[in-house]
Amino acid sequence: MTNSRVAIIGGGLGGLCLAQGLRRAGVEVTVYERDRTPGDRLQGYRIHIDPTGARALNECLPPELWETFLASASGSGRDFGFLTERMNPLMVMETPRGPDPLDNHHSISRATLRELLLTGLSDVVRFDRTYERYTREPDGTVTLHFADGTTENADVVVAADGGNSRVRKQYLPHARRIDTGILTVAGRFPLTGETRAQVAPRLWRGPNMIIPPRGCGMFTAPQEFGQRDAGGDGAGDYVMWVFGASAGRLPTGLSGMNGQELRDTVAGLVATWHPDLRRLVTASAPESVSLLPIRTAVPVDPWPATNITLLGDAVHSMTPMRGIGANAALRDACLLTRALRDGTDSVTAIAGYETEMREYGFAAVRRSLRAARQFVDDSRLARVAFRGALRLAGRMPSLRRKALS
Repeated sequence: MTNSRVAIIGGGLGGLCLAQGLRRAGVEVTVYERDRTPGDRLQGYRIHIDPTGARALNECLPPELWETFLASASGSGRDFGFLTERMNPLMVMETPRGPDPLDNHHSISRATLRELLLTGLSDVVRFDRTYERYTREPDGTVTLHFADGTTENADVVVAADGGNSRVRKQYLPHARRIDTGILTVAGRFPLTGETRAQVAPRLWRGPNMIIPPRGCGMFTAPQEFGQRDAGGDGAGDYVMWVFGASAGRLPTGLSGMNGQELRDTVAGLVATWHPDLRRLVTASAPESVSLLPIRTAVPVDPWPATNITLLGDAVHSMTPMRGIGANAALRDACLLTRALRDGTDSVTAIAGYETEMREYGFAAVRRSLRAARQFVDDSRLARVAFRGALRLAGRMPSLRRKALS
């Protein structure tokens, strides 16, 4: 496989992790990214890297970049709270950090991680290359066509171009991505010395899931960017909040609302909640508030392997409710790196990768969709049962894993 030319469409976390792994293995690889420059995709929030993601990064990155990751990341705050809308604790899940970083959870800004993954790939990543379509050649290679009229040829093509993947739409047109019927509104409560004193410490010490009696939910998470992890978009530290509900429970016309109108709408919907939760919403700048529809991939049956394959959101896009999408993409990158590094035939290597990837990837899709539906469950009885289970698990640690599976 070291003589094969691998083209990766998309320079997100999964595509870049794959590029690092293949480069380290001596495989010729090129990444084609539509962003004009490395700084075009600054995203000011932190992501959670679980042990699966950490092991993938450790295997794909050169040792010095793995050490840079550890120096840039921090403990992910696995002190995760489940609270009622009145801020009464249902359960706080704590995971102590162990001595081996491969077994731990990490938190790092997405911008910092992407910058790290770009390190050493200046001769590999081609920016300002918007992919449009592919054609197959008689010799079995694939020709890539770009919006600027140029073409490139490759032996293996990997779609890492996200949930709206153009490669997937051509290669697997039956692989659908659908709207879940859930809408979320997200905003940012600025974190300063003054504003920290205005809300309960629970809201800025770790992530929380707010579980009201029925029909909606809220997720909150502190986003703090220290000196060693200076990623972000200049917004400073803040608490991200996300309010979600089924579209039928929300006012009509949300898609046409500006930030202030969205903020005021959510403020009205949480008017009876704890004052600190209301303050997160009302004290957010209107320009930080946006509408985010929730979509998910639909699991598909196995397809015949070829020299075109997919990873991450391009194949198993999932809801964000369990926070595992990025880690699944990193796992894909690591698994595909092994397959292409160790295999002698690309199609056989890809077939093995896809068999394993489909199993865990679409299982994660199903778990994430179940969590999304639970997040906005309209059954009062089901919500009461869920809150009761969390309270019981909070008192009996042995039940916590089972309650959250």
